[in-house]
Amino acid sequence: MDLILKTEIKNIISDQPIIIFMKGSKEQPRCGFSSTVVQIFDSLHAEYETFDVLGDNRIREGIKEYSKWPTIPQVYINNDFIGGTDIIVELYNSKALQELLETVCNEL
Repeated sequence: MDLILKTEIKNIISDQPIIIFMKGSKEQPRCGFSSTVVQIFDSLHAEYETFDVLGDNRIREGIKEYSKWPTIPQVYINNDFIGGTDIIVELYNSKALQELLETVCNEL
């Protein structure tokens, strides 16, 4: 990955406490996995932003290399890669995601 793309991705991640790289937007997810993640974050009343990877193929492919994770969506909280849909569902079901979000909200 070239330095320009890496810097661009890093800036997107660092600009938001919670960012989800996904297909579509939180208002209109364009795949089932992205929709699942949005539903979870919405159910927790979390404030988050999304980046539609369908609009930028460089970011779509670059984020996979950046995180070393092969699938979309990808969730970042406080600059840390948390995971994709399966991990978010697991964290949600164990209440660990709720605890993490409480920590993030207290830090803001």
